[in-house]
Amino acid sequence: MSRAGSKIDPTGVLLLVATSIGWGLNWPVTKHLLTELPPLSVRGLSGIVGAALLALLALAFRQSLKVPRAQWARLVLLSVLNVTAWMALMGLALVYLPASEAAVMAYSMPVWASMLAWPILGERISLLRVVAMAMAITGLVTLMGGGGITASYAKLPGILLALGGAFLFALGTVFGKRWPLTLPPLTSAVWQILIGCLPVAVVGLLIEQPHFMSLTPLGWTLFGYSIVVQFCVAYACWFAALQRLPASVAAIGTLLVPVIGVLASAAALGEPLGVAQIAALGFTIAGVVLASRS
Repeated sequence: MSRAGSKIDPTGVLLLVATSIGWGLNWPVTKHLLTELPPLSVRGLSGIVGAALLALLALAFRQSLKVPRAQWARLVLLSVLNVTAWMALMGLALVYLPASEAAVMAYSMPVWASMLAWPILGERISLLRVVAMAMAITGLVTLMGGGGITASYAKLPGILLALGGAFLFALGTVFGKRWPLTLPPLTSAVWQILIGCLPVAVVGLLIEQPHFMSLTPLGWTLFGYSIVVQFCVAYACWFAALQRLPASVAAIGTLLVPVIGVLASAAALGEPLGVAQIAALGFTIAGVVLASRS
């Protein structure tokens, strides 16, 4: 629960930082894994195992995994938008894009959510929100244009996939406000990850035929990171942070994720970190901050 007054719970801040580090580092981790495993299999199978471990964590905290019958339709809808589309499209986007660029595009999601909230929730679009959207879009255009026209055409499938994943996640977020789930946080996460990742894993196994026996020791380590840190540790810290911090503070705090993703990708993968990348990151984050506060 958030504290009264203006004081921010320091434990909540530490949990939020842990979440951002876990999710931010997963961008270069997944990018490297794609050199050893195909994208849908990586995303889908790690999610299923992660959901199982998260279920054990929920039971350890004495949270029921039961879902009321009336909740199933919206649970499936939100799982498809928030997880299936996100996991599949972002995984495929990483085939075409550097991890740093995919991370920046992914976290344009709050801007699209602001746009969708007008027709779906009836929220009016203020001038500040229009400025916010313009700033974020400027950042994305700067990123798309980096490397020249030829590079942009080569990246076009990845750009469309990443923006599609961010847009559908935003749609799921807005639908979640329109038709909220009345489930405990960990229970909701378990079912959404499981339902959302299952079709991704099935399609991956059918069309990609991943060869796990050929994984290197580093590949197994990174695959384990995706399962344990991304899905279990980071999600547990996220929900614990939400209990201690105002939602607006937590939402803006997740903007550390693309920053960490960009820096980690530059350090671990040697991805470019020049003026274009820094400008795109700055414009996009500034736009998202304004969108969150407008």
